[in-house]
Amino acid sequence: MMQSRAEWMGLLARSNPPMVAQAWESLGLSPPFKWLRAPELGAVMVRGQAGGSGKPFNLGEMTVTRCALQLVDEQPTVVGHAYVQGRNKAHAEQAALVDALMQTQHANQVDRMVLQPLANALALQVAEQKEKAAATKVDFFTLVRGEDE
Repeated sequence: MMQSRAEWMGLLARSNPPMVAQAWESLGLSPPFKWLRAPELGAVMVRGQAGGSGKPFNLGEMTVTRCALQLVDEQPTVVGHAYVQGRNKAHAEQAALVDALMQTQHANQVDRMVLQPLANALALQVAEQKEKAAATKVDFFTLVRGEDE
């Protein structure tokens, strides 16, 4: 099971939108909800660091979609939030619904049917990227010549 809300929200934000949609559909739940903030598009500044430890700099802006919703039939009140990369309003809605359901008695089912398959797919994608990068790795080395001693 996902350890924290930050982990599952990060997973939902990083996951491929069609995979999120497929996992959501496989869950078979459609809880009634009301919008607190309907999906809307915006931009966030992306910051970077040279070499991972250098001085931070503004890399550029990235488009995001955000939303917030409240499940209607839940007591106490359950609110789901989502920020996802790009302009996909359905992705944001599904991520917010998953976030909300993870705070209910459906958490184990949502984790098993949505979050774990997404985590496995993302891990496979990362492994494939690492494999491609490793295939193009160049090892540089210096030969010690006898006369330099």
